[in-house]
Amino acid sequence: MSHYQQLLKVQTTGKSLARITPQVQAIVAASGIEMGLCTLFLRHTSASLLIQENADPDVLQDLANFFAKLVPEDHQRYLHSTEGLDDMPAHIRTALTHTSEQIPIAHGRLLLGTWQGIYLWEHRQQGSTREIVVHVSGG
Repeated sequence: MSHYQQLLKVQTTGKSLARITPQVQAIVAASGIEMGLCTLFLRHTSASLLIQENADPDVLQDLANFFAKLVPEDHQRYLHSTEGLDDMPAHIRTALTHTSEQIPIAHGRLLLGTWQGIYLWEHRQQGSTREIVVHVSGG
């Protein structure tokens, strides 16, 4: 079994969903691994990874709207506010989603469904450079 690992840096623009499927697929292709598993791990606690609809942007907007209502940015609800009023809600949103994903690989390609894309979900108001460890294993 072979292993290949690369750090993917993504500059976010504040609260948003950034499609990273092409960048991840490029890393899988560079690995030379034909069949195996791609593991993604986001090295942050106020952003998350998501596999979701990639055809209709309304889906992403509906998700963002739902989470805004589910976890409001209300300073009276939270004790932790050291890094700003949006920080604790960002941590909660990350806890409700994922910081890692695993995607099978066949023929050197991610085996995502027709309508699936990989997204980095920035939960903070300000943009940041986010780091994702992309680990590809297989043969």
